[in-house]
Amino acid sequence: MEETTAGTVNDLLTPYQPDMLVTYKKISGYSDTEFLTDKVRNIEWELHNSRTNSKIASVLTNKIASVKDIIVEAYSDSDDQETLRSIAEALEIELTRDVEWSATIEVSGTIQLDLLADSDTDIESEIYDNLYVDSQNGNIEIVDTEVCNVREN
Repeated sequence: MEETTAGTVNDLLTPYQPDMLVTYKKISGYSDTEFLTDKVRNIEWELHNSRTNSKIASVLTNKIASVKDIIVEAYSDSDDQETLRSIAEALEIELTRDVEWSATIEVSGTIQLDLLADSDTDIESEIYDNLYVDSQNGNIEIVDTEVCNVREN
């Protein structure tokens, strides 16, 4: 009876073969799974080209962001807003700017208190804890709210 020995990791490795056919799963978002077969060297070139394209896209995205900043800053004082609009449209830049704002809102209302419950209900705390401000417009972001001057009339 022959004695068998377990192979080492090196025995299991295949030497580099650029013309070897490899079957792999193609990832295409939410479409059905697709298995492709190609040579190792072709897959390597596709990976290289993908990395190169990704770097180029990143550089161009950064440049477009810089152009957006320039257009937004110059737009209101420009004598040629039409050209700036055309450039923005060509680069799919939304011509918007963020404006910090503050507002004062005076609110009045009623609160119903249970007379049989704790008679020391702190109306000020009730209002502070339960009054809030919200926006019905997606373009308005409420960053901070503060309730001030709560008084019983």
